Amino acid sequence: MKSIIAFGDSVLKGVIIDKERSGDDSVRYTCLEDNFTNLCGKRLGLDVHNYGRFGGSTVDTGEKIMKRHLDAISKADFTLLEYGGNDCDHNWDEIAAAPNEAHKPKNDLRTFSLKYKELIDEVCRLGSSPIMLSLTPLDPERYFNHFTCSMDKRQKNAVKEWLGGTYETISSWHEMYNLQVFKLAIALKVPIIDITSVFFSKKDYRDYLCEDGIHPNENGHRLIADAICDHLKTIKPARSLFSFSL
Repeated sequence: MKSIIAFGDSVLKGVIIDKERSGDDSVRYTCLEDNFTNLCGKRLGLDVHNYGRFGGSTVDTGEKIMKRHLDAISKADFTLLEYGGNDCDHNWDEIAAAPNEAHKPKNDLRTFSLKYKELIDEVCRLGSSPIMLSLTPLDPERYFNHFTCSMDKRQKNAVKEWLGGTYETISSWHEMYNLQVFKLAIALKVPIIDITSVFFSKKDYRDYLCEDGIHPNENGHRLIADAICDHLKTIKPARSLFSFSL
């Protein structure tokens, strides 16, 4: 039996909104039992270890978590990596307080690329085959409403002003990091599974996202599992060390 170890953020973890515990003024989350990694394991008969992390996980978090599981990575045929969605995020409270100032994301594009490459190099050094996942799309308006839910009208207007008056700025910024993930995969010759297009192929991809506009719902996880299973059936582990430079 082949094995897969996975590192990523709350999307990979399988976090969804707990509708029963959420109210008008609060959002509570839970972990979906049939998240896409578990679905893939069941369908393909693979042993999958999911080390996704909820709570703004970035490539920096990934590095810390991977260091605690070096032996597990060395024994895994494949290592699935899913990062970028939080790296491109901003501190919205700071933006609301000073919308006329410049604000940086958690990791700028260059830092994100260099640190992601380091994760990939480490996986290869340990003898596992890395596989990257593209980012799931977000619904910018729903996401805006989610992260500004505790703000007053003035703060919300300040954030929207900083965004240039349109929610779509959030989506464009997010997609820029998604494109960088694809560029990294090409530059490093690492297999990448496109889980973006399976959402956009639907009549309304937003039907496959939670109310916060960023986490896939149960149907969204099924879409991702379909894409991953179709891809994994076509590749074999290649235990070799990559030594590419950006």
